[in-house]
Amino acid sequence: MFFLYLMSILSIVVQAVFVTLAIASGLYYLAELVEEYTVTAKYVISWTVVITTALHIGLMIFDDLPLHLNALGLIQQTLHFILLREFPVVRVANPAFIAAVATLLLHHYVAFKYFGMVYYNFSEVLAYFTLCLWVVPFALFVSLSANDYVLPTTGEKQPLLGDNNVVTDYLSRKAKRYSLLSFFSFAKDSILPQRNKKAF
Repeated sequence: MFFLYLMSILSIVVQAVFVTLAIASGLYYLAELVEEYTVTAKYVISWTVVITTALHIGLMIFDDLPLHLNALGLIQQTLHFILLREFPVVRVANPAFIAAVATLLLHHYVAFKYFGMVYYNFSEVLAYFTLCLWVVPFALFVSLSANDYVLPTTGEKQPLLGDNNVVTDYLSRKAKRYSLLSFFSFAKDSILPQRNKKAF
């Protein structure tokens, strides 16, 4: 019986590794899609914000969730609309971005407190957190890597321009930024073995 217990612990570790790799590869693929199709990504995220707003209004009308919980969700979706105006550019020092992060944290706190006091099925609580709290911030988080490929798209310095021009300064600042896709690319290059191409 003890050996089977140790095997169950080992299988949980193996399953956690597989789930982590699956999530990482899914995030990598989504980040590449967002970088390739930024206009479509903005369209999808905008409609996700509209649907999430409609869900909050539906919860206010048809369910007995507290008004302040749904009001926080509506404020959060309004801030997401404001952030989408400049998509794919995301400025961390932007007051709308700071307010969106603050309302996300406050919304989590209020939702955990409410669902801790009032009994709901686990599937209902998970549905609220997934659809009303996590979908839009997750989509915006994945789309952060698209910010690195905003015009100008060339990464080369032109020799006719001096070192103190606008384009060179912009490209040198852009090269130092880190994104979700660059993190996953680094992880892929450092973890997975590379094939050596033969030169003929």
